[in-house]
Amino acid sequence: MLLLDVASVSADVAASSSRLAKAAHIAGVLDRAGAHPDPRAVTVVVSWLSGELTQRQIGVGWASLRSLPAPAGEPSLTVLGVDRRFGEIGAVSGRGSQRRRAELLADLFGRATEIEQTFLRRLLTGELRQGALIGVMVDAVAAASGVPAPAVRRAAMLGGALPAVATAALTGGEAALEQFTLQVGRPVGPMLAQTATGVGDALERLGGTAVLEAKLDGARVQIHRAGQSVSIYTRSLDDVTARLPEVVDAVLALPVTEVIADAEAIALRPDGRPHRFQVTASRFGRRGGAAEAQAPRLSVFFFDLLHVDGADLLDRPAKQRLSALDAVVPAGQRVDRLLTSDPAAAQLFLDATLAAGHEGVMAKSPTAPYEAGRRGAGWLKVKPVHTFDLVVLAVEWGSGRRSGKLSNIHLGARDPRTGDFVMLGKTFKGMTDEMLAWQTERFLALAAGPTDGYVVTVRPEQVVEIAFDGIQTSSRYPGGMALRFARVIRYRHDKPATEADTIDTVRALYEKAN
Repeated sequence: MLLLDVASVSADVAASSSRLAKAAHIAGVLDRAGAHPDPRAVTVVVSWLSGELTQRQIGVGWASLRSLPAPAGEPSLTVLGVDRRFGEIGAVSGRGSQRRRAELLADLFGRATEIEQTFLRRLLTGELRQGALIGVMVDAVAAASGVPAPAVRRAAMLGGALPAVATAALTGGEAALEQFTLQVGRPVGPMLAQTATGVGDALERLGGTAVLEAKLDGARVQIHRAGQSVSIYTRSLDDVTARLPEVVDAVLALPVTEVIADAEAIALRPDGRPHRFQVTASRFGRRGGAAEAQAPRLSVFFFDLLHVDGADLLDRPAKQRLSALDAVVPAGQRVDRLLTSDPAAAQLFLDATLAAGHEGVMAKSPTAPYEAGRRGAGWLKVKPVHTFDLVVLAVEWGSGRRSGKLSNIHLGARDPRTGDFVMLGKTFKGMTDEMLAWQTERFLALAAGPTDGYVVTVRPEQVVEIAFDGIQTSSRYPGGMALRFARVIRYRHDKPATEADTIDTVRALYEKAN
């Protein structure tokens, strides 16, 4: 099966606004993958069209792709061949690894046609955002396999990885999906939350009563225990058990034999306030030796229970799951929570949580089941929204649906001492089609250099209002800080660049939070 087949479908999906059309495009390529003698072809295609590598990470980012060879004239790359090459690149290590990785990449891109190069670049940089996520992909797998969509969805919910479910459906039909049940030791897709504008909005949307929980600024983990064997998985279902021995110890101390639980791992200061997020996140990297010895210990706080001692709790209402949780987890290891129908009490709980240095609150329906792998209406997150007025320093040409448009903007804060601007990150989130069209014209007019490269430098004149979730430490940018989850609110045509927020304002918020 040629890479061109997948790259062409990706382009078709990106260009389509219809969910049905997206699913039909993907179903067509899945039909061809399902006919391949190696069932791994389905796994790879589903992973790629969902924006993921089968290897997760291979150490390649934008910096590695700045200079690419000219595209090939004829397609020759195969899906499985490219997947193997990704594995080779990810396995490179030791002295000279950067040079060897660059050689492997150059050889791969040199054999790719133009449309294949575009697809590979977007896939490797994590920008393959085309709507082919679980909802559309479930529909496509159902259409290609002839299996009812609810059966595919349930299997994906319990199997935790749609590529494996898709492979089973296309090679074995509905009967093959019976293997995907809730099992201790096999991670499932976590339930996700929608967003509420405030606690009052959350209470109204949840029918007047909600369980409020402190939203900790840590790392979500899914915990599995069978006897004395413990496995810990990240939100993306990566196994991090070996990196979190103190969490393993906490789980082994629980008075249970089997358990699957949702929890938050977080690094706390001696006064109980959280360290900045990067301190927690550093424990999830591949560390060792002295670095591991100096890393902070993590505390673990449980907030949901999916299984305990032979009983599956997924379909039970939240109040029952929380009662089961309270029966086996000490109060000091449970996330703070409040069951209330009083908006004033809810606001006090949010205020206290924020004052303690946490992100906000989760509002949950007391009657909702656990919808693994879905962004259910029974969970709502409430967080304060921070905004800065920043200046656009450069823009990147888009790809796929955004081809021919200037898309990803580079953001800078004003340095009042020098008059220069300090870069804080990039974003392409929050942009409508109308905004993309406008900013392409606007930034071409502001171009301060060539416009035919991947990045177009612009005169620092356009102010943009940016919302973000926090500020993190970053060695990538000269100010030592970067915005977390930055997204465009609007362009500020009423503000000159001299009135944009300063790097001092950014640093003050960073230091307050850290």
